[in-house]
Amino acid sequence: MKIVFIATLGILSLIQASSSFADNANGKKLYVQRCAICHGVDIKGTGPLANKSNPPTPDLTTSAFKKRLHDYPGVIVSSVILRPNGDLIPNTLRENGVKLAPYAWKVQDFRDLHQYMGGVIAKSR
Repeated sequence: MKIVFIATLGILSLIQASSSFADNANGKKLYVQRCAICHGVDIKGTGPLANKSNPPTPDLTTSAFKKRLHDYPGVIVSSVILRPNGDLIPNTLRENGVKLAPYAWKVQDFRDLHQYMGGVIAKSR
């Protein structure tokens, strides 16, 4: 119940916050440090561990994901918050010997990551 409450707060903070409050440089830094290993720098599921996950890491620039992001603006944030183990280190990372330090996410970080990824996704064909 606590995780659902936290996820709801995170999603609401994104929806209610103007993008002017987001820091694109911080969003890019977070993405590169914490997401690109699977999703790739292009967000197309081309990272070095993309095909080592089960199921394989998806391409987030597809029209299907763009529609999902449009219909559910909190999808990026909720996928980070709702990690079942809470430490943001999926089995794929552990199984491949990748150590990713725990990170104390702030609401601002979620705004920044959402803005950065949303911008990259929107610009993709």
